[in-house]
Amino acid sequence: MKKQVTIKDIAEKLGLSVSTISRALKDHPDISLKTREAVKELANLLGYKPNLIALNLKNSKTNTIGLLIPETQHYFFSTIINGIEEVAYENNYNVMVFQSNESYMREVLNTQTVLSNRVDGLLISFSKETHDFSHFQQIIDNEIPLVFYDRIVKTMHADTVSVDDYSGAFQAVSHLAERGCKRIAIYSAPQHLLIGQNRLKGYKDALEEHGLKYTSDLVYSCDTYQDSIKISRSVFKKRDKPDGLFTVNDMTALGAMKIARQLGISIPDELKVVGFENSLSASICDPELTTVDQFGFELGKKATKLLLKRIKNDTHDYKPEHLLIKTQLIERGTT
Repeated sequence: MKKQVTIKDIAEKLGLSVSTISRALKDHPDISLKTREAVKELANLLGYKPNLIALNLKNSKTNTIGLLIPETQHYFFSTIINGIEEVAYENNYNVMVFQSNESYMREVLNTQTVLSNRVDGLLISFSKETHDFSHFQQIIDNEIPLVFYDRIVKTMHADTVSVDDYSGAFQAVSHLAERGCKRIAIYSAPQHLLIGQNRLKGYKDALEEHGLKYTSDLVYSCDTYQDSIKISRSVFKKRDKPDGLFTVNDMTALGAMKIARQLGISIPDELKVVGFENSLSASICDPELTTVDQFGFELGKKATKLLLKRIKNDTHDYKPEHLLIKTQLIERGTT
């Protein structure tokens, strides 16, 4: 399938900024006639066609922002939505929510639907299946404000707001080591996601800091309750089973705890567990789950304030901001 030519492609070939190309195509008087003619000539040669939906969106304000979210079942994402809606409400903006359900194809369709509904900007956390970000680049090329939150892409011209995943993982694994754990396993997120990479690095560095050897035998790709149930049955039956477990989210931790109980493994005496989320479930399970608070409500607020700032300034010529939310270890009964 032939790749659609974008404003960015024209800008790169002519050595000009995206905003200059955009203004030239619109015959903006600030752009010289010579430049306008060169831009239009190359655009015709390359077969460039403007995204009419995006251009309409750019030229009219609706006081509505689009929100793309991977899933709503996790407490973390629900708190993010609450933070987003609070700031939006205070600024007289409506929020249009779309869930990808961790599907790339559904995410692409959601993106087009959001655009056709004429939103003023987008808040995006992409799906686990997403490796191609061209549907987001199309938004950026048409100068529509976009902010990535939680699951971010730093290679694109867009603001980001994310959790300090490295620090959170380092705290969690250090806590397990300081409680006497010698074989600490990790149930990790997919490694094409920055959150997966950063948490695994935090895990490795914490082991090294406490004189514990890293071994790939203790690293498992597992980030859902259902997968945790399946994997834990074999993990906890091994002769050299782990005595500590750090999981990518609280539901994954709860799945592991359920299997541990079924196998007669005492928590925290024989197995200590730390989650990552600080969900409501963490404080009502037995024993209560030690976990890392991600402060999703604060993350949602910061992402929305950043997006509204971009909408208000109405310019594509800005240096993207990358905000980091600090985490906090919440010690409870599982350690």
